[in-house]
Amino acid sequence: MSAVLAEARASLNGEPRYWEPALETQSRADWDALKLVRLRRHLRHAVDGSPYYRAAFAAAGVGPDDLQSLADLRRFPTLDKHTLRERQLAVPPLGDITAVPERDVVYLCASSGSTGVPTASPFTAEDFEDWINYEARQFWSSGLRPSDRYGHALNLSLFVGGPCVLGAQRLGALSVHAGTLPSERLLQIAQQFRLTALWTTPSYAWYLGETALKQGLDPRRDLAVRRIFVAGEPGGSIPQTRERIESLWGAKVYDYYGLSDIFGSCAGMCEQQHGLHWAEDHIHWEVLDAAGEPVAEGERGELVLTTLTKRARPMIRFRTGDIVSFTTEPCRCGRTSARLLGVHGRLDDMLIIKGVNLFPSDVEAVVRRFGEFNGEYRLVVEREHHLDRLTVEVETAAGFIGDTLALADGFARALKGASGVSAEVRLLAPETLPRATHKARRVDDRREHLWA
Repeated sequence: MSAVLAEARASLNGEPRYWEPALETQSRADWDALKLVRLRRHLRHAVDGSPYYRAAFAAAGVGPDDLQSLADLRRFPTLDKHTLRERQLAVPPLGDITAVPERDVVYLCASSGSTGVPTASPFTAEDFEDWINYEARQFWSSGLRPSDRYGHALNLSLFVGGPCVLGAQRLGALSVHAGTLPSERLLQIAQQFRLTALWTTPSYAWYLGETALKQGLDPRRDLAVRRIFVAGEPGGSIPQTRERIESLWGAKVYDYYGLSDIFGSCAGMCEQQHGLHWAEDHIHWEVLDAAGEPVAEGERGELVLTTLTKRARPMIRFRTGDIVSFTTEPCRCGRTSARLLGVHGRLDDMLIIKGVNLFPSDVEAVVRRFGEFNGEYRLVVEREHHLDRLTVEVETAAGFIGDTLALADGFARALKGASGVSAEVRLLAPETLPRATHKARRVDDRREHLWA
């Protein structure tokens, strides 16, 4: 055993360093063996319970018995968000990818996709228990302890990030379900209850700190927050952004990654803050090039995920659209799970504005509700003081002579209601925006490049 690993496995200040020591520090060979056993069982469950997988595997000429190694998984077909939405609409309410009877489903979250149709993500009681235990394990790796007072400042409605607060409760932290309170109220709660930890988005963490300063509060001196967990935007993995937030708050920032189709969190930073430890006992990962072949470790490619334990709706080779990189090098914390090094971009045009996913087609659906517009629009994204700002430029119809302020305000409210995103609206005369002979360019991203 290396000196680093031996030191890491020791207890710290009388507390265990790990939530599940044997699992978190096992060898790479043991990780692969565990995943292979679970994957074989999971594929069999998918075929037995899901009409979709029975048909898809049969069409591809593969079945659970064909899996002799993790590499054999590449023989199985992939799945994408479009198919999830299509199968849910075809076989309501949960779709034929779901592999258990509805009576076994105890919880679902949902995300709105490019059509605005919510895509449900169901959980059995066992799935939910696995998820919350992983959240507790990941929080523990980030230094959260029973002595902490934790404020959960993420959406608590259908958003998959809502129940993650239960992971903090699982490990014993006093937990405040703050949700999306107004900033002034959240600061009051943070001050009154002396919160030591917060979870929010990177941009909101910056905004909240700036708001505190405007109110005459110094986050470093007047607030007790010393750990900030962030998700929903790439900023938490960008060292420069993380360092600015840390300097503002006098707190350490830990980035987390998740998606509604799997778990609330699939990966998160430990106290070393170098990469995000992956939930390898629950989710197998592949990073593939444009041809569908694995890239070298550390190289960039599309993240493709396969659940290993989620019984309600197995996800076999789900194409996330995220461009990522990974390493399997052991972390200095002693944990040996693979680490996500960053989300470097997306294959599609999806934007993430203050933690909310937004597609150009979401905006188009609202634009076309208004007869005062001619249908041409553009999304302009800029970054000011570490906050993303969205402006929607929309051309009015020829001959429009109405109240432009009222029209812009009405469109902004309609967009907010449909997508959850607030935007500035700029009305333009007809024929102002550039035209394309083929695919229209709907997004003008003026932010500095976020990834090195």
